[in-house]
Formats: sequence, C-alpha cells, structure tokens
Amino acid sequence: MSGDSAVYRPTDDEPFMNERQVAYFKSKLLSWKDDILRESKGTVTNLKAETENHPDLVDRASSESDRALELRTRDRQRKLISKIDEALRRIEDGSYGYCEDTGEPIGLGRLEARPTATLSVEAQERHERRERVHRDD
Repeated sequence: MSGDSAVYRPTDDEPFMNERQVAYFKSKLLSWKDDILRESKGTVTNLKAETENHPDLVDRASSESDRALELRTRDRQRKLISKIDEALRRIEDGSYGYCEDTGEPIGLGRLEARPTATLSVEAQERHERRERVHRDD
C-alpha cells in the first residue's frame, strides 16, 4: 500500500465499504453536490438577467426557449441533489453501497460511475425489464 500522499482509490481487494471507502464516497458525493450548487447559482443569475424585456420578437422567443432549458436544467439539478442527499443519508445509516433489493454489495465500479446507485446492476436490469413489461401493457 502506498503512502497517504497518493490519491486513494477503492479496490476490490479490501473489505467492501470499509472506513476509507465510505469516506471516499462521502467526499465524492459532497464535492459533486457543491459543483451542482455552484452551477445552479449561475443558472439563477442567468434567469434573472433574461427577465428583462426583449423588444424583438425573435429575441423574446429565443429567450423563452433558453429560459425553458434553464428551468429543465434546474429541475434536473434539484432531483440530483435530492439523490445525493439520500446517498449521504445511506452513508450515515450504514446501508450505502448495498443493493436495496438483495442486500448484496452494489460493486465499486458501479458506485464509481454512479455514486447514487441504490441497486446492483442485476437488480437494476430486473427493475427495468419489469418497467418495460408494464409499459407495454
């Protein structure tokens, strides 16, 4: 094991969700949340700047579509922050990293790619298959 000066990356040859892994994912989630909040402050500033009157109809139409996009972006950001907060709560209660359906470890690769995951790949695929079947009904 290299010294602490090296950047820590969780590996499969250590106990799953040991203290270092939990700290790693908590820090990853918190910095992701900070980035989103910083971005959303920019979104609010843009929305305020866009509310001035546009005498030109084309400018106004363009402004409206920009505004709709900004609002969709804000909505997506809000949902993502809510998922990040849920993941942080799971870290606090010790259930983070384990599949909601099976209780099995979700796996480091999946958590690295999607730190808010609540289902293992297999459980997620089952879930999506069920949704597809119900959608086709």
